[in-house]
Amino acid sequence: MILILAYCAVLLSFASGLLALMMNQRQILLEFSRYWFKRFPDGNKFGRSVLENSLKERRYPHLLRQAVFVLLGLSGIFAILAGLSILISKSVVIDQISLGLPWLPWHVRFDGLSGFFYLIIGIAVTAVSLYGPGYVHAYDESQHPFAVLGLFTGLFVSGMLLVLLADDAFFFMIAWELMSVASYFLVAFQHENPANRRAAFLYLLMAEVGALAIILGFGVLASFSDGFTFDALRESKLSTTWASIAFVLALLGFGMKAGIVPVHVWLPEAHPVAPSHISALMSGVMLKVALYGLIRFCYDLLADVQWQWGVALLILGTLSALGGILYAMMQPNLKRLLAYSSVENIGIIFMVLGLSMIFMDNGQPQLAALGFLAALFHAFNHALFKNLLFLGAGIIHHQTHELNIDMMGGLIKKMPQTSKLFLVGCMSNSSLPLFNGFVSEWLAFQTALQVDVLDNGVLRSLIPVAAAALALTAALAAACFVKVFGLIFLGQPRSRNCIKAHEVKDKGMLAGPFLLAGLCFFIGIFPGGVISLINSVAGQLLGETLPNDSALAWLWLAPFSAKQASYSPPLVLIGALIAAGVCYWYLRRNPLTVMRRAETWDCGFGGLTPRMQYSSSAFTMPIRRIFAKVWIIDEQIHKDMQGAMNQDVAAVHYQLHIQDHSWPRLYLPIAHVVNSLARQVGRIQTGNIRVYLGYSFVTLLLMLWMIS
Repeated sequence: MILILAYCAVLLSFASGLLALMMNQRQILLEFSRYWFKRFPDGNKFGRSVLENSLKERRYPHLLRQAVFVLLGLSGIFAILAGLSILISKSVVIDQISLGLPWLPWHVRFDGLSGFFYLIIGIAVTAVSLYGPGYVHAYDESQHPFAVLGLFTGLFVSGMLLVLLADDAFFFMIAWELMSVASYFLVAFQHENPANRRAAFLYLLMAEVGALAIILGFGVLASFSDGFTFDALRESKLSTTWASIAFVLALLGFGMKAGIVPVHVWLPEAHPVAPSHISALMSGVMLKVALYGLIRFCYDLLADVQWQWGVALLILGTLSALGGILYAMMQPNLKRLLAYSSVENIGIIFMVLGLSMIFMDNGQPQLAALGFLAALFHAFNHALFKNLLFLGAGIIHHQTHELNIDMMGGLIKKMPQTSKLFLVGCMSNSSLPLFNGFVSEWLAFQTALQVDVLDNGVLRSLIPVAAAALALTAALAAACFVKVFGLIFLGQPRSRNCIKAHEVKDKGMLAGPFLLAGLCFFIGIFPGGVISLINSVAGQLLGETLPNDSALAWLWLAPFSAKQASYSPPLVLIGALIAAGVCYWYLRRNPLTVMRRAETWDCGFGGLTPRMQYSSSAFTMPIRRIFAKVWIIDEQIHKDMQGAMNQDVAAVHYQLHIQDHSWPRLYLPIAHVVNSLARQVGRIQTGNIRVYLGYSFVTLLLMLWMIS
């Protein structure tokens, strides 16, 4: 029954894509019927009936769009049911599908780890299905046909779900490529823009390089086993050297898809150009599928993890977390900022996974389970609030046609509902108490603080440094999202589009973010249910869980004991409500302090203007001065002079361009080497048929010599 639910989720998402493709077929039928009726005005009843039916379908295209998203929503609901069922039952279901190679059918395995990520995908897809119909209505059908968007969205979701079900390397890579290729077409959806085509090509290129690394990682395991099924790969006996090689290949392949530094550059390029609900799925969900692949490869297939692997994850995660949020702070483009924020959160997850590996190899299974739990919980939370933020960014773009933060402002009065939902996402991403992001980061800190149980002096020095970097990351994230919310929603509008903006009329576009915002708050107050589900995953995969009295408590969250560290979100909420009530009562009882609405104080200057407000670059200037070496900064100030001897300043033009160090130091040298090799290889293309026949003759002689 559980596996049927999982299959239904895949089939429904696939069916949504096929239904969207049928919309394109209806358009073709409409054009054919018009031609038929024009060619034969006195034609038969067939031509007239087809034309009338096609025109009727043409009047209600939104019904077909809604049907596509209904199927997608049902897919998400079935994924949630399947994930919860397998997590609650703590069972493992296996199956075979008569597809694939003749000697290797597709093997299916649905266990707690797969079910947990099924739950993540299901929640995100359900929210997107509510949001999508209103959002895609703004696209011009002639330039951006919904058939393309709907088809590849369905295939994209199907690919992600199939990756979680795969139990052999061949099936896994088929599903992985389906996910990657479908998402490429979604990134390139608005292909008339050269920047979109460039971002899509970069994404596809890095996706294929990562897939090649994953294939090589599976190849290392398969060379020491009797087959390509995961059961066979689990039985492979690898030396420490070969296991480390397989780990490095998996880290490269899955880390590239997850967006870990320094192989992250595709992420801030691809996410801003994709449709907002696709950006939400890519950032909130697809990155977690890459995380699933790494966990499955290391904890399940390799099993015997090494502490050195944990150190590698810890260092890369620290660089990604700190670097991601620093780059996010400098971005004026909202979706690009959110993309870099995803790099930061993926870095936090990798950090805690690294701690889990370190504790596991040092004989501390309960601490390893705590790190594993904190990593999966933060992955779950990030999927919620990052989907919420990207959907909120889509609403803002839909209503203002702006993504530049410096061109926004004052939207809290124009779009009050959107501002509240976006504020919840900002507070969750900033890891503030009472929201879900705080709980998982608190567990991450609790994991790092247990460093005193280790005997290795290097690790005892390294982990506190990483914990300090995590604390700095959390502080910078709070500052970053203060900037985001303040510049977008507070102050005065900086552009005509923001002046004319109003709340979105489509209720579905608010229903999806409202669902995610509600979960962010509810799980922040009652995290025990999700933690208990993850605890069962840790039991299946690591063979160790946290104590039941700490992992399942709904009032107190204590990883080990209340004496050592504890956190009670319900009590914090009660305290916050009491404090708010006291403040409200005090303000109401004193007539001089009763809240009133008035014009913003202008400090006596005689009227505020948008030019007096902070810009994005001005807000982050102190951070930019302190961490100047982190970026490649090109800051220019041009003055237009006038008057006698050009002594008077007529205008000042300020330009700031910030570039990622990865481009000139890593990717551009590789591009130059590839181009040089291509030019050298191009020399054999002389255009002379005799030379080509000579190549064929020499090749034939070499093959005959090798065979004989």
